[in-house]
Amino acid sequence: MKAVNMSPMNRQKESRSKTRDARVVLVTCPSVALARKIARAVVQKRLAACVNVVRSPVESFYTWKAKLESAREHLLIIKTTARCLLRLEREVKRLHTYEVPEFVVIPIIGGSADYLSWLSESVSGCAK
Repeated sequence: MKAVNMSPMNRQKESRSKTRDARVVLVTCPSVALARKIARAVVQKRLAACVNVVRSPVESFYTWKAKLESAREHLLIIKTTARCLLRLEREVKRLHTYEVPEFVVIPIIGGSADYLSWLSESVSGCAK
C-alpha cells in the first residue's frame, strides 16, 4: 500500500497518471454463464481489476453478413488499464463464442484516486 503521508500535490499527480491509464471495456455475451466465465477468467489472470456482469439482458440490434439481426445479450463492464488491453482482448476472444465479439474500450477521464490506485495495483502484473 502507498504511504499515507503523500502531499496533496503528489497525490493529485499520481491520480492523474492512473486516470490516464484507466479503461472501461464493454463486452456483450449471449448468456450469463459465458459472461461469468469470462469475468472470472480475466480477473483471476489479473487482466481486469473488476468486472460487472449485467444480468438483465440488453437488446442489441446490428447488421451481420448484410442482414439486420437482434439479440438479447448480457453486458460485461470491465475495469482495466491501457497496458492490459492486448492480453485482455486475446483472452476475451479465446473464451467467447462469437466470431467477432464486441470489445469496445472507453478511457476513464476521472474518478476516485483511491479506486484508480486500487485498479492499477490489481492489474500490475498483466503486462509481464
